[in-house]
Amino acid sequence: MKRRTFVKNSALAASAVMAGPSLLARNPKQDIILGHGKKRYKLDTKWSQADITKYPVKDCHEMVQDSKGRILLLTNETKNNVIIYDKKGKLLSTWGSEYPGAHGLTLFDENGTEVLFICDNNRHQVIKTDMNGRVLLTLDYPKETGEYTKADEYVPTETAIAPNGDIFVADGYGKDFITQYDSKGNYIRHFGGRGETNAHLLNAHGVCMDFRDPANPSLVISSRQQMAFKRYTLDGKYLSTISLPGAWVCRPVIKGDYLYAAVLMSASQPWKQSGFVTILDKKDKVVSNIAANAPEYEAGQLKELFQTDAVFAYPHDVCIDDEENLYVAQWNSGQVYPYKLTPVS
Repeated sequence: MKRRTFVKNSALAASAVMAGPSLLARNPKQDIILGHGKKRYKLDTKWSQADITKYPVKDCHEMVQDSKGRILLLTNETKNNVIIYDKKGKLLSTWGSEYPGAHGLTLFDENGTEVLFICDNNRHQVIKTDMNGRVLLTLDYPKETGEYTKADEYVPTETAIAPNGDIFVADGYGKDFITQYDSKGNYIRHFGGRGETNAHLLNAHGVCMDFRDPANPSLVISSRQQMAFKRYTLDGKYLSTISLPGAWVCRPVIKGDYLYAAVLMSASQPWKQSGFVTILDKKDKVVSNIAANAPEYEAGQLKELFQTDAVFAYPHDVCIDDEENLYVAQWNSGQVYPYKLTPVS
């Protein structure tokens, strides 16, 4: 779905009534435990200690953790595009004022030096920076593909970086192609795009590298309006679809044996602040949902997923730190800071 359509729908959603009574309102003094099986968490909505009057956010789009243990948040608020916290929520620093469409944030260890890749919807670019915001590389719209006639047709939402430095860019709000570059920004190939086959994508919102099977590394790509992830080889050949009925999934995030994803909204409650978080195991089976119904399979098919507790509005990303805590960033959700979820046994 194009970004302008999202904005239009968000205006409608702002006046919508939540699908059910707020879990937060029902339990103002009790710990809120969410999730299923071995993936259950205690919710903390007050994790961020930043002063909202000094360090505002618009949409909290994505988050990563660096090698120092810091949590980096990307927002499209140009007073402070990148907000850096410690794991307890203490504000450490901020930078960035030149990314009005800041959307995707990927961290990559480049021969022992960490760098960031920022996708900017408004600028129609991908920008590589050091950890302090110094620009190292800028990728403009991929005219080399022959698929684009102008920059406005290209609205990148996410990147994934291969161990050799190759850059995969998902054009999630444009034409839904995945464009691959080498580490210096030279075009290699493109694949995906819209169409009628399983190999095509619709709202290719996120992309990540999956090395959980070392013998068969792959790319996992969101096809959000199709409520699915799709798996491809590293040279762009379609492999399989992971169907997630009811779940408008954002980018996949892999940590250990599990794949985590924010779900923007439930298909059964469109544009009614009906998001949640889903967790899949190494076999691509949903094992837990945070603020949604327990996963249930029938004849090998996953039954529809939907929000059950009004904890989140529109979750947009999940970050998993080195202690298995989760941080959830939200889009169009009242300019709230991220929530933290701590594992419970």
